[in-house]
Amino acid sequence: MEHKDICNHSCHVTSINKSVCQTLSEMDWERGIWNAAYSGDRERVVQLIQKSRNVVDTVNALDNAGYSALHYAARNGHVEVCQILIKKGASLNVQTKSGKATPLHKAVATGKNSTVKFLIESGAKLDILDDDGKSLLHKAVEYNHMDLVDILIKACPALESIKNNKGLLPSEYN
Repeated sequence: MEHKDICNHSCHVTSINKSVCQTLSEMDWERGIWNAAYSGDRERVVQLIQKSRNVVDTVNALDNAGYSALHYAARNGHVEVCQILIKKGASLNVQTKSGKATPLHKAVATGKNSTVKFLIESGAKLDILDDDGKSLLHKAVEYNHMDLVDILIKACPALESIKNNKGLLPSEYN
């Protein structure tokens, strides 16, 4: 029996295509600072910060995946968005819930040289390891970003002597 046979009013109920449904957390992400940072939308990031009740909480909020807006901006190489977020109090060294990657880890892994340089100049810690014990230098070598290898070694020579959880130095990769 269909809905129209049960009710006394004229309405038309159709089945919903499940492929076009969004969860509340997906809608929250899409409308929040994370998507604006991911997309490099400076104006939207500024607008969301201006509308917030607590700026520091807003710029440091983690999404359901455990990423901050700075993780997304850094990963995608949006230096200007990184500047805005850091100026408003974003933590440079925040780690993802899963994997324990910092924004600098994300920028290194995706080979975003300008962003890496900016985050280093802004004071990001260079000795933080992810869940696998990988340093920034491990990530640069793993993803074959040799230009970043030089930048990282100049900024922190001690990275060359850090072993990951498998006991490997960055120079022992490949």
